[in-house]
Amino acid sequence: MKHVYSDSPAGRNRCQTFIFLSRPASLAFLACFASSAIVAQTSVSEAEGRHNSGALIDEIVVTANPTGRSRLETLQGTSVLSGEHLDEKLSATIGDTIASLPGLSQSAFGQAASRPIVRGLSGDRLRVLTNDLGTFDASTSSPDHAVALDLSSATRVEVVRGPTTLMYGADAVAGVINVIDARVPQELPEEGRIDGFVRTGVTTNANQKQGNGALSAQLTEHVMANFGASWLDTDNFKAPGFLRSPALRTAEPPAPGEDEVFGLAPNSDQRNWALNGGLSYVGDSGSIGAAVSHWDNNYGIPLEDAVRIDARQTRVDVIGETRQDFLVFEQARFRFGYGDYEQVELEDGTVGTRFDNQEWESRLDLIQQPWGNLSGTLGVQLRSRDFTATGDEVFVAPSDTFGWGLFALESYELGRWRFDGSLRVDRQTIDAGLLVREENGQTEVFGGEKPGFTGISISSGLSYTFDSGYLLGLSAFRIERLPTAAELFSGGPELATQTFVLGDPNLGEETLRGFETSVKKTEGALTLTLDGYYYNYKNFITQSFTGGLQSDNLREVSFTPVGARLYGLELEASYEAWRRGEQALLFDLIFDKVEAEQRDGGKSLPRIPPQSLSLGIEYQHRLADFRLDAELAANQKDLADFETAPGSYVNLSATLTLHPFADEDILLIIQGRNLTDDTIRHHTSFLQDRVPAPGRDLRVTLRVGF
Repeated sequence: MKHVYSDSPAGRNRCQTFIFLSRPASLAFLACFASSAIVAQTSVSEAEGRHNSGALIDEIVVTANPTGRSRLETLQGTSVLSGEHLDEKLSATIGDTIASLPGLSQSAFGQAASRPIVRGLSGDRLRVLTNDLGTFDASTSSPDHAVALDLSSATRVEVVRGPTTLMYGADAVAGVINVIDARVPQELPEEGRIDGFVRTGVTTNANQKQGNGALSAQLTEHVMANFGASWLDTDNFKAPGFLRSPALRTAEPPAPGEDEVFGLAPNSDQRNWALNGGLSYVGDSGSIGAAVSHWDNNYGIPLEDAVRIDARQTRVDVIGETRQDFLVFEQARFRFGYGDYEQVELEDGTVGTRFDNQEWESRLDLIQQPWGNLSGTLGVQLRSRDFTATGDEVFVAPSDTFGWGLFALESYELGRWRFDGSLRVDRQTIDAGLLVREENGQTEVFGGEKPGFTGISISSGLSYTFDSGYLLGLSAFRIERLPTAAELFSGGPELATQTFVLGDPNLGEETLRGFETSVKKTEGALTLTLDGYYYNYKNFITQSFTGGLQSDNLREVSFTPVGARLYGLELEASYEAWRRGEQALLFDLIFDKVEAEQRDGGKSLPRIPPQSLSLGIEYQHRLADFRLDAELAANQKDLADFETAPGSYVNLSATLTLHPFADEDILLIIQGRNLTDDTIRHHTSFLQDRVPAPGRDLRVTLRVGF
């Protein structure tokens, strides 16, 4: 039986219910909870061998630091999904899979396209990676574009929140989502010569059927092979009540003779499949290998009956690592990836718009040999992107983007004190082609320029670890993010979001100054992390509604630089209330809140997630675990111009996980999501007023490992 409980400070993630709190009340509640829980934990004795022990905070999060830091040692907020909990959370999109983690939400563009949002930031401020490299797709250019990612092959998902990790570039200022899989085997099997798994599942809401599996085989003493495949078939999903919000139904009533859409989201189905194969050499002092994968995704745009997206990608990855001393280094890691991505938007079965993206990225991380109390990593990263869009509804000019980055991460330990410092230099050039558009009898030209940008980013952190298992930390940073081709050279309709997108070729570097504080407790019946942050932006590039209308009544949105500040809190806590032998009862909590506004005038930034509080209860047994989860999100009343309030919602879920055979890796998950069939509208979504999230859903998943 393979139990891995590694996603929260005390193990499995939590359940969720909600209390509406004002800003002062939120702070008072957190202080009260933390102090009372610290007192309460002293009355519960330590228990050896429990599923959720404070020691789980020691799990290594390589995405945060290549030298291998535990969650206790890492100043940033981190979360990990693996093992059973990853199986329980797995969904069709990366956004939906990890949305319940602290500080995270999702763009929620139907059930087939949803990117993560961290602390209210997404797009090109958040990097979604697979094995430390980008996904090489068009998902950041529009929310209806799915991330080219086969989640079913993932063995682990690491989440790092905040900008203090500079390994991945200034476009990871919000954080990093790293999906780790075994397409390129880097280790020999512990037992036998073959291992793998098969997984199958069904859902009731959208009649979803899926199956996937992977196989790793030791061909010779040092040669490993891996093969994986997956498929998913989903019908239109059911939503409670009318699809359009009351505010939109009032503002835009249906035409005479038209019925208001109720209950079923038309054109929200999906067909997806993927294949991958890899081969590697694994020696005593390192490994080298390569993998080829193909991903194919066809899905509809909700409420756009005649519009579908057909996307595919072929990708090659090379991964190498040596653990042998050379020069002043003890380890080197090399990553290279190339992706050939193609996406067509079909209108009544014919190609309307086509996106092509050929992209590659490579990185080399050199881990230093310790020199006294000093340790660290030096690295270089190269990225190249050739992006084109053709058709009648193109909204961004073609572009060739090339960038490089040099970075250094250094740490100095003095007893219980640790000082971290990071420096990164980025250079980027964009060679933009021409986008010519006829609009209202006038000719407009976008692109045709070749700007270059240089960014210098720096961060530092100081932490102290106490005997009692507490860590206190403070980090500060100054980050320069370089504008993207879409932000600079857009000019056209994006029908999926019902908008007309306008870029600004005069945009410059986006500069962030800020700090983050962290409190972590990792020992005893109670474990917790509390993170607070403050971001002060100069030239924050926001995509906001202007109030204007273009042809076909498309709402005009523009990329505009503004001064902005974001600040917030994240609390994650777990309390083991009772344990007897192989049985345990746990309570857990997550609270997150972010405020985001313009510095001048205090106007709210668009599409910021509301405050939420999550509570949970779980009973654990050797044969089965049962969780009851309830999430209630507040109504977002801090609105940007031309936004509407989404309303609050309750999301109640229950999960029964059966692992009946102690010596077999067999797992049966029976799960109910949104059991009260509440209407859930994500304020972070362009579809907030047009399509809610799916309603009540029953899911059954069977996973067999061997």
